[in-house]
Amino acid sequence: MKLSLIATIAAVSLAAPAFAQDAAKGEKEFKKCKACHSIVAPDGTAIFKGGKVGPNLYNVIGRPVASEEGFSYKDGIKEYAATGAVWTEELIAEYITDPSKFLEEKTGDPKAKSGMSYKQKKDQADVAAYLGSADVSPDNPANK
Repeated sequence: MKLSLIATIAAVSLAAPAFAQDAAKGEKEFKKCKACHSIVAPDGTAIFKGGKVGPNLYNVIGRPVASEEGFSYKDGIKEYAATGAVWTEELIAEYITDPSKFLEEKTGDPKAKSGMSYKQKKDQADVAAYLGSADVSPDNPANK
């Protein structure tokens, strides 16, 4: 019994770093995204000033895919959105690794392409953690 408890604790301890995300590191990495994306609260408060080529990423975690009002999405992401998908940190991390490959895999359509050509080569989970952090959440009183 004692041995199995020790083994379980060791396994959990060793696995934890693999799932750890660093929102502060993600914020630094997100600077690569600002050429196209911004994070702007509904009242117009700019949390992260950036471009308007891509959709506003305010409150993107938990939001239905391709649902930013007024943004013109490409057919590939609209096809994925039609499945009822909702952005999670895990899906964002997977998407930003290779957006078109992600859409092809999720839709089964080899012609499904993303309008986002940038591929995040590392720290994807950190960027997703930043997007899901209190700093960019409507639950943060500073963002109301």
